[in-house]
Amino acid sequence: MTPTKTAPRLPDPALPLADWADRYEIVVPARELTAIEAARLALGHFPRWARVLMAIRNAAVAPFGLKSSGYHSPNTVEMIGLFPVLSQSAHQAVLGFDDHHLDFRIVVDVDDSPKGKTVGVTTLVRRKILFGRIYIAVITPFHNLIVSAMLSNVGKRLAGSEAR
Repeated sequence: MTPTKTAPRLPDPALPLADWADRYEIVVPARELTAIEAARLALGHFPRWARVLMAIRNAAVAPFGLKSSGYHSPNTVEMIGLFPVLSQSAHQAVLGFDDHHLDFRIVVDVDDSPKGKTVGVTTLVRRKILFGRIYIAVITPFHNLIVSAMLSNVGKRLAGSEAR
């Protein structure tokens, strides 16, 4: 199963002032799946190479005073992988945080599909300063690879569980 890049809708209520967005979708063979479960499957299981990239990112941005991906304490807010959960319902989970250079949200949504469930991941970014624009330009190719890999892994995990 390969995720498809689709057009995001802006403005989005999860981050109304977002000026950059992308969206990926995949249809998975699941009868029941909530958005928070899909978010845990996608964001809670980063591929090893993606964790290495995040560690490099955290080291590279530290001198600029930017938050690391592990900035929030799991004791103060629910976390999925590296990201704090901001809101959740059966059909949508919103994760993310605000920083000096940009605000970002990851919106994971789940809708019915004739072949199971459509899992969508929309990334929304509000670039606040020039560094935010430069940062997004630099990381976008890596972001695309990571989101695609995470959604593919969701499909593989769910296909494996449905086969049992």
